[in-house]
Amino acid sequence: MEIALVQLSSPDNETQSQRIDRAEALLRQQRGADLLVLPEIWSAGYFHFKQYRELSETGQGLTVRMCTAVAKELRTYVHIGSMIERVQGVAHGSAPALRNTSMLIDPQGDVAHRYSKIHVFGYQSLETELLSPGTSLPVVHTPFGSVAGTTCYDLRFPGLWSELSVRGAEIVIVPAAWPAARREHWKLLTSARAVEHQVFILACNAAGIQEGIELAGTSRIVDPAGHLVAEAGRGEEVLRASIDPGLVQTTRSEFPVLADRLADYQGLDR
Repeated sequence: MEIALVQLSSPDNETQSQRIDRAEALLRQQRGADLLVLPEIWSAGYFHFKQYRELSETGQGLTVRMCTAVAKELRTYVHIGSMIERVQGVAHGSAPALRNTSMLIDPQGDVAHRYSKIHVFGYQSLETELLSPGTSLPVVHTPFGSVAGTTCYDLRFPGLWSELSVRGAEIVIVPAAWPAARREHWKLLTSARAVEHQVFILACNAAGIQEGIELAGTSRIVDPAGHLVAEAGRGEEVLRASIDPGLVQTTRSEFPVLADRLADYQGLDR
């Protein structure tokens, strides 16, 4: 399985439509890849909080339409990273709710997987004020295995990851806008989650500077044994690498740690 992580920047002086056009050009250069992945809220720019409402989209907006067109043309899977989704029929005060939503588009242009970030981020961020958390944790079957998704801050919550592995996840896609100030945490957590749950981690981070904040870049592909398959640098780039999805079951058979997990730890004596 050939993976391409598109480690994109979202500079302040670039419009959303300009960035979508630029991302489309990069994606179209990845012909032959089985899966293309973008970062978290790349089309709006994660740290452009004051423009969230203005730059929000529906599931039929510019970001999804572009990714769908690329998926169909290249006959590949495209993970949109995530976008600021304007949720119809769900209110946040007097306005439609906004969510940080990811989608995986299949080669026919259909949405194969959809996930809205459950753990919205509060530290030195307006995310908790602007975005509503997601309410579902799907795992879907693909020709490459069972695929799930989390987003950025979700990496810090092992309970969420335990539930993903219980639900059968084998490949977890992680779009992010992780700052450079905590780059070592990014590396540690992406490796730890792969080892703990014996899954492939496909972690695509943003690069560049937004609103004076440097993003970490360093997108990573980690295998189910915790080995680093590939890692990007700190600037904008496309990281391509091949993985063998069958390695998940091989790893779990050779070292069956998940089979030894208790179903209920709350029942233990205090």
